[in-house]
Formats: sequence, C-alpha cells, structure tokens
Amino acid sequence: MIPLTLAEVAAAVDGRLTGADPDARITGTVEFDSRKVSAGGLFVAFPGERVDGHDYAAGAVSAGAVAVLGTREVPGVPMVLVGDALDALGRLARTVVDRLPGLTVIGLTGSSGKTTTKDLIAQLAVRLGPTVAPPGSFNNELGHPYTALQSTPETRYLVMEKGARGVGHVRYLCDVVPPRISVVLNVGVAHLGEFGSVEAIALAKGELVEALPEDGLAVLNADDPRVDAMASRTRARVVRYGESERADVRAVDVTVDGRGRPSYTLVTPEGSAPVRLGLTGRHQVSNSLAAAAVGRELGLPLPGLAAALNELGLVSTRRMDVFERPDGVTVIDDSYNANPASTGVALRALASMRGDGRTVAVLGYMAELGDFEREGHQQVGRLAAELGVDRLLVVGEPAAPIHEGATAVGNWGGESVLLTDQAAAVEVLRSELRPGDVVLVKGSRYRTWDVADALRADAREGATEGGAA
Repeated sequence: MIPLTLAEVAAAVDGRLTGADPDARITGTVEFDSRKVSAGGLFVAFPGERVDGHDYAAGAVSAGAVAVLGTREVPGVPMVLVGDALDALGRLARTVVDRLPGLTVIGLTGSSGKTTTKDLIAQLAVRLGPTVAPPGSFNNELGHPYTALQSTPETRYLVMEKGARGVGHVRYLCDVVPPRISVVLNVGVAHLGEFGSVEAIALAKGELVEALPEDGLAVLNADDPRVDAMASRTRARVVRYGESERADVRAVDVTVDGRGRPSYTLVTPEGSAPVRLGLTGRHQVSNSLAAAAVGRELGLPLPGLAAALNELGLVSTRRMDVFERPDGVTVIDDSYNANPASTGVALRALASMRGDGRTVAVLGYMAELGDFEREGHQQVGRLAAELGVDRLLVVGEPAAPIHEGATAVGNWGGESVLLTDQAAAVEVLRSELRPGDVVLVKGSRYRTWDVADALRADAREGATEGGAA
C-alpha cells in the first residue's frame, strides 16, 4: 500500500482513532489474516460468530502492525474505529487508487473464464510495468479492495476480476476501484439461481462498462450477442474481440492439436501474426483474444503481442491444469468450479484430446442454477454422450440428472455410472484406468477436487516407485 498516516486512514474510512498516534505511518500491507501481518502493516479485524478478528488484534500489533482497523475497542491496542469494517476496507482502497494517477485499472467480468483471462491479461501487462492481480478468483467485496491495497506508487497496472451474485454488485466493486479498461467475456447461466434470469445476469455484467469514463475502453466479446449489445451502455470507446468478422481483434484458421492446445492467426488493424497457445481447450482462443485486445491497448506491438500470447501459462490452480501420470494416464484438473457452459468447454477439450485410450469424465454437482438446475445438469450429460465420452462418472445424488441426460442418448456407445461420493469415484478410477486414458475432473467446489488430488497423489507415488526401481 502507499504510505499513509493513521490520521489519513481515519479520514479515508470515516473512522476515529483510539489509543493511536495520528502521525504514525502505515508502510506495510493491509491484512485481515493476523498470521500475515508484518512490520508497518494495518490489521483489519472483522467481527464474526465463530472467529472474531478483534481477538487477534493484540497479537497483530505484537507482530508489527501499526494499528488495527475494527468495530470495537481492544484495550491497549491502537485502533481505527469504524461502524463497518468491510465498508471501511473499500473506502480505504478507493483512497489509495485515487492517489495513484499513473495506475491503469483493468476490470473484467463474465459468467465463465474470468480468473483464467485475468491471469492472461496480467501476464501481458507485467511486460510493460509493475502489475498487481488477485490470487485465484479473489473477486468479491473483500478480495477486491484487499487486492487494490497491494498497489504501490510503482504499480502501473491493476487487473481486477469482478464477481457478482446480483444486480448492483459489479457497480459497487467499480465504485471501490473504478476501471479504465473494462472487459466483458460472456453471459451464461452461472449463478442463475441467484439472479433469477439471464437478462438480469446481462444487466449486472454490463455495469462494468457503464462505470467507464468517457476516455476509457470497453473490450467486448463480439461472439456473444448479449455482450456485444453492451456497446450501447457505455460512453467509452469500444473494441470487440472474437472470431466474428465484426471483431477488431480476431482469430482465424483455428486448429487444435492432440493435447487440446489451440493455434490461430491473430488479426488486428495493424496486421496479422501466428499464435500457438500452450493452454488446453479451444475456449482459450476467446480468453486469449480478450487478453490480446487489452495488451494491444496497453501498447504491445503486434509481433511482441503474438510472441507473448505463445508464452502464456496457467497461474491459478485447478483450471484446465493438465498433467501426465507415469502410467500413461492424462488428467485434466478443472475442478475449481463448474457451470453448464464451463463444463461444456471442458468436455469438448477432453474429446479433442482423445488418443489411443478412452476419455473419462468425472463430473460433480453444479451449484446456483436455480430453476435451471435439473435441465442444466441434463444438458451436460447429453453433451458428454454426444461428444462420445467413453466413461462418465457422476459424483453424488444432486448431480444425478447428468447421468440421466447421458443415458437418454440412445446411440451413445459409452457408459455412465452414478456414484455416492468422491471416494467411490477414486476407487473406480484406480481399478479401471489404463495407459492412454484421458480423465477430466470437473465440479462446483463440492470436494470434486478430492478426485483430482487423489489422481495427482497416485502419480507422485508412481514416479517414486519408478525412481526406486
């Protein structure tokens, strides 16, 4: 964070100081985990039913915190007292970014692909200057200001993923950290149960472009009609990306190799260049085009931009992370989260990687789909069968409609089985997998990643045994 006195912090958050020196300076980081507090930092104490941050306030000061931002006094601890610690964190973040005139804030949202695309944009931006981007999908009312507060006077680019559970949420995050460049990836049915309709999802995602200043830039997916239509909701300049002929930053001649890695010709107003991605899944074409549109805006020339795209890699875990086991089995760990759209692209990636062995999909429950829950799961099952997945392991009774959808496809030559839990799936895989098989693991954070972790652990054990021989 930029250095601030406690008096400046209190003014920024509309708080009052108790037991604190107004001239004492925050020179370290802002943390809400007392274990991460370092010398010169500020500890934020959130009240809670099970864990109350105020109980760790004294320890944070002992660890080097200059003061504690909290909602009640703690004896002997220098405090910045506020009515709402989360709101105060947002106010502090806004103060910091407002004091960094050389900072370019890049915000992005979408129903799927946010975290991966955020990571891709950050990998391009860092080539041009110091860049801050959140770990994983730290994209809510807490993660957003926390990430922004990592900016320093040297930071030039701040890449912010913006999540939402309802209309108005993206607008709030934009009030905390106003974007200069806004990227909207897609509008799908993720979180449909919370929004109520796809139209409401589109309304919420479009808040990101509405927040742009007149001299800002909206980067919109020309291949998604709901996103393309958001051009009418902004005063800013608009750049479109995609495979559509209407796109300013396009991909043509797309191919996918046997490992599911796409190649294409990048076409921009400045010319064209070949791109060969090291990422798995054809959907990475769209993600990389969004990143390319931002990189072009930031000043990367076409040859350097294409070269940088070739070098992009995975940053956040459990997102199309492909690894090979010593026994010849390939695993696609995409277990962080799932919705029908993201599961669909993962299944297509699995199908594209078919070799001499079988394709196996381990699919779990997809949450927050509301009235679309049953149909969404059935659609995924049907798609798995239509793509010719050889073996479908459906984990848990809530995901049973995936099994129903697959088995309803009459000409499917594969097999689906409904399993009780992750342990049962691991047992089946350990008994059935053979060299050449490709396994996809996908689900909505309901411990589906336990399956991927077991497959990874088996790989490590196999490598150790092989080395000992």
